Amino acid sequence: MSAHPHSIEAKHPRTSTEDTSPSTAELLDLFGNEYTRKVFAAVAERPRGGRAVAEAADVSRPTAYRRLNELRDAGLVETEMVVSEDGHHRERFEAVADGVSISIDDGSIDATVSHSD
Repeated sequence: MSAHPHSIEAKHPRTSTEDTSPSTAELLDLFGNEYTRKVFAAVAERPRGGRAVAEAADVSRPTAYRRLNELRDAGLVETEMVVSEDGHHRERFEAVADGVSISIDDGSIDATVSHSD
């Protein structure tokens, strides 16, 4: 049996009642972490399952999932459930942010995220 995705059930983006823009402090905290940067780079390269993210980022699976959940909560990553031919359900993670800009002006720091559509 093949482990290739058979069908996609549903994407799980943030709901409209959630604030879709993380604060500057949240963004700096997220990307100030080396593991978060590695995990985000792995899903920015291409959508991946959690195990594949851990391998690509060279981090443990618990670390990968913790960072993926933080990135998803910040609206930078979306998930979709994939059903394999063997019937197992797996979550696949995809980066939806394609850029983070940081500006420093008059002593204040501002970070913004640009999203792919």
